[in-house]
Amino acid sequence: MTKKKKRAKSNRKNEITKGIFTVLEKETDKSFNYKQIAAKLQITDTNDRNLLIKKLVQLKEKRRILETSRGSYKALASSKSYHTGRVDITGRGNAYIVIDEMEDDIFVPYNKLKRAFHGDTVKIYVFPRRKGKKPEGEIVEILERKKNEFVGIVEMQKTFAFIRPTDMRMYTDIFVPKEKIGKAANGDKVVVKITEWPENADSPFGTIIGVLGKPGEHQTEIHSILAEYGLPYEFPAEVSLYADKMDTSIKQEEIAKRRDMREVLTFTIDPKDAKDFDDALSFRILDNGNYEIGIHIADVSHYLVPDTILDNEAYERATSVYLVDRVVPMLPEVLSNNACSLRPNEEKYTFSAVFELDEKATVKNQWFGRTVINSNERFAYEEAQYIIETGDNNIPAEVSIRGGSYEVSKPVVEATLTLNKLAKTMRLGRMKAGAISFDKVEVRFNLTENNEPHSVYFKEAKEANKLIEEFMLLANKKVAEFIGKQKPEKTFVYRVHDEPDEEKLIALNGIISRFGHRLNFKDKKAISNSLNQLLEDVKGQKEQNLVDTLAIRSMSKAIYTTDNIGHYGLAFDYYTHFTSPIRRYPDVMVHRLLQHYLDAGKTPNAEIYEEKCKHSSNMENLAANAERDSIKYMQIKFMQDHKDQEFLGVISGVTEWGIYVEIIENKCEGMVRIKDIKNDYFTFDEKEYAIVGERTKKRYQLGDEVRVMVKSTDLVKRHLDFSLLE
Repeated sequence: MTKKKKRAKSNRKNEITKGIFTVLEKETDKSFNYKQIAAKLQITDTNDRNLLIKKLVQLKEKRRILETSRGSYKALASSKSYHTGRVDITGRGNAYIVIDEMEDDIFVPYNKLKRAFHGDTVKIYVFPRRKGKKPEGEIVEILERKKNEFVGIVEMQKTFAFIRPTDMRMYTDIFVPKEKIGKAANGDKVVVKITEWPENADSPFGTIIGVLGKPGEHQTEIHSILAEYGLPYEFPAEVSLYADKMDTSIKQEEIAKRRDMREVLTFTIDPKDAKDFDDALSFRILDNGNYEIGIHIADVSHYLVPDTILDNEAYERATSVYLVDRVVPMLPEVLSNNACSLRPNEEKYTFSAVFELDEKATVKNQWFGRTVINSNERFAYEEAQYIIETGDNNIPAEVSIRGGSYEVSKPVVEATLTLNKLAKTMRLGRMKAGAISFDKVEVRFNLTENNEPHSVYFKEAKEANKLIEEFMLLANKKVAEFIGKQKPEKTFVYRVHDEPDEEKLIALNGIISRFGHRLNFKDKKAISNSLNQLLEDVKGQKEQNLVDTLAIRSMSKAIYTTDNIGHYGLAFDYYTHFTSPIRRYPDVMVHRLLQHYLDAGKTPNAEIYEEKCKHSSNMENLAANAERDSIKYMQIKFMQDHKDQEFLGVISGVTEWGIYVEIIENKCEGMVRIKDIKNDYFTFDEKEYAIVGERTKKRYQLGDEVRVMVKSTDLVKRHLDFSLLE
């Protein structure tokens, strides 16, 4: 028998074995004889029937199935192999199923997907594992579609159209009959909704529900990014109308119910291009020499009434989305930029955390409640940074956001310098307690009026940024402690961050060792300290962005939940989000719950809030992905104008189909495909994070410096390809 025939027979045996388990485990309480199993598997060939009988006997003898009576078999109770998992489609159309209770992801080839899409929740049958092989399975049922709306390009035919999805993980086009095409034209980028997938149809059927525009146009591509994640780019008319009709005036009777802090020195510090200011700091020196510091947060919950269309819309959005050229707000402009924005010299309703701190930044007293303030000044971070660095009250024109130089009062300078000193003390305390200092460099673009990127800059956190951060952290921590430490336990919304996965840290250690760094695994504190040392050591180095990114990926994701497990990254036992209700719905929930408990209310149902927490975490994740895609889009747009230029880059990723290279000077990342590397045939070495030339043994390894040039750009697919220069 030839090798080819032997392999074919072996494959057929495996197929029949899998088939036996599929039949028996679908109905574990029933017994089947070989004829019934053959009928279910549609086996009619004599050789295959003999193979089936032989396999049944072998499986019975190996005690992998049970013979209930002569010639009748059923599944063992312990051999149940059905699981629920999430589909992760690869670029090649196959999938891995992520199952929470299983260590390994389950590989599912394209022909066993049963029409499941990326992100769907499915029921999967896992085949008995073969020695030395990765676990495999097949999808038996789609339990829940992640989404049924997709972005694609219209390919018009005479009486119908096909929509070709732009997501590479969407492996099928979508058929749209003529009457459901609407105003879309050939070549348009559209949003299509899948309505059904008939059994006898090769493609699912759909309806075009939105025309985004022509591919490659800026507005089209930005709206496409939002549509891909199911994120809105405008408010429904009825929500805007409701918001515009709201009475947002400041009322004397409402002021009377609040702590009046209008006479206390108060100011905001925000990015120079910010349009909403949701936090302000107040400062005064008490008679005992201590400092009273107020963290004042826009009282969004005063305007956002539960169960109104405005509140429902805010909850559905759950977060503002920050794209490369715009903000898609959680709240309409009448609230986000006007009524709730703590603009200078305007009376505003706020929800405040007021602390008495001594010289060592120790909290001596605290108070939480509703207030009214009137901010004296609005600073950009650059202006506050100038005060911190110089102690000067004359703000020069080059850092001013007021159209020229100006002077601030001495008390404002003293307040800024004192707040900065206290913030540095608090930050030092956090670091000593094991907090991790992630100051990842953020890429930003200077855009023309037509949204064309003309230059790249990097957003860095300086002392002014860290001043604000520390006082926001203090408010969030103390609000969480105030509720979390109460007995009996009360339902609350926490922001938690689990400990990092040790396997991911070990993998990270393997990568950073190539740059001469290492982690200390002695205990939790040692890990935190060595991570901080690593992040400090790579600052300004060619590998900084790579190491920062890999370190962040080794961490667990922070989420919202009612089950408090603390925040590992901040080294806090209690933490929440209280300080940004204009842009985060969980902060609105925290305000409502805090006021409810201040009013001596009873604890509400935790399950309801846990569901809201899950929704908020999911929406936060979608928004982060959309932001990342918008930056990638703008990077490609930027690189289109630099096609003839050589760049020095660092290999930031290695896969079986190529290497990712991040350009050092602008952080733009693209791919060099293996098939485009000349003079040798390269193969992927997974353990060494490298590709290796078979003839020359030339290695391209994670972290190596290489010189590249732009080969091709594709704004529609968001692909940036490089050529490797020898």
